[in-house]
Amino acid sequence: MSIAPILQRYLASRHIDYDLIAHELTLSSAGTAGACHIPADRLAKGVVLRTGDGYVLAVLPACHRLCRGHLRARFGRDCALATEHELGQLFPDCVHGAVPPVGECYGLDVILDDSVREQPEIYFEGGDHATLVHMTQPQFARLTGNAPHGCFTTPS
Repeated sequence: MSIAPILQRYLASRHIDYDLIAHELTLSSAGTAGACHIPADRLAKGVVLRTGDGYVLAVLPACHRLCRGHLRARFGRDCALATEHELGQLFPDCVHGAVPPVGECYGLDVILDDSVREQPEIYFEGGDHATLVHMTQPQFARLTGNAPHGCFTTPS
């Protein structure tokens, strides 16, 4: 049971309290929520978007999907999903598809869906497909409190 070294160092430097939860190997957010018996709206996922001036990490619940029209209306940005190659460069210590929803330690700006902010606790992949990071909302807010936020997702 481990998390990505960059993320681990960042959480330690910010004195963030968290727990690690080992789970069976899963390849989707919905599968992870089911395997861990947690509500899918408490499992935050990161989606990397390419904007005109770089990248941004959108953080949303596992049971939601990104609505690009809402995102563009709320944040004034046109965007596209980052490619797998780009993700590998941006998250060099993470397994393919296990992007943590913590952008600052990877040099990315974050935008946060309001529905994530409403949850009392947050779970997220720690850089692999077999370990969840779990923390309270106040701890997660310390990581994302300055991030722009809004409603830019719809339930899946």
